[in-house]
Amino acid sequence: MKNMQLLTDEQLVNGFVCGKEEYIDFLIDRHKNKVFTYILIQVKNKDLAEDIFQDTFCKVFQSLKEKKYIENGKFASWMMRIAHNLIIDHYRRNKNQSVISVDDNNNNIINNSLNHCERPVEEKIVYNQLLSEVSGLVDLLPKLQKDVIYMRHFQGLSFKEIAEETNVSINTALGRMRYAILNLRKIMEERKISLIV
Repeated sequence: MKNMQLLTDEQLVNGFVCGKEEYIDFLIDRHKNKVFTYILIQVKNKDLAEDIFQDTFCKVFQSLKEKKYIENGKFASWMMRIAHNLIIDHYRRNKNQSVISVDDNNNNIINNSLNHCERPVEEKIVYNQLLSEVSGLVDLLPKLQKDVIYMRHFQGLSFKEIAEETNVSINTALGRMRYAILNLRKIMEERKISLIV
């Protein structure tokens, strides 16, 4: 049997759908950092991010079992869309709930109903959709360039930390970022994509 690391996402999906249950574990392990980081950036709450993260993989698992995934070579993007939609669902569900902040004297100092924040929520949804599109474009980059983009923009690492993490000089890390951005622009021009909020 082939080493599972050599299998593409599509091969792992097909194997899982055909009954090789262990393939889903490998798929999850392959993408968990990227998905969790994306969710955490959006919701800015670790516990909530973990809940949505679990829901995402439950939904991926269920959709694969029900053969709802149509093979198109974009498994990672499909999975990120599921996470993105679950984040939006969370905001919709909690839209009318009030958040009350209490100081040391137990006086209510903020009664911040999300009804009064319609515009920021809508802007956040648009931003999330934009981030999802960018994430799909980043997946098209060569691995070294993709890694530096995720470490910098999704994990928030400095170029010094990226250099240490990847055992290269800071100049090499900066160079990879530069080429990644140039390649992203080229991909966007070729596909006539405009990312404007």
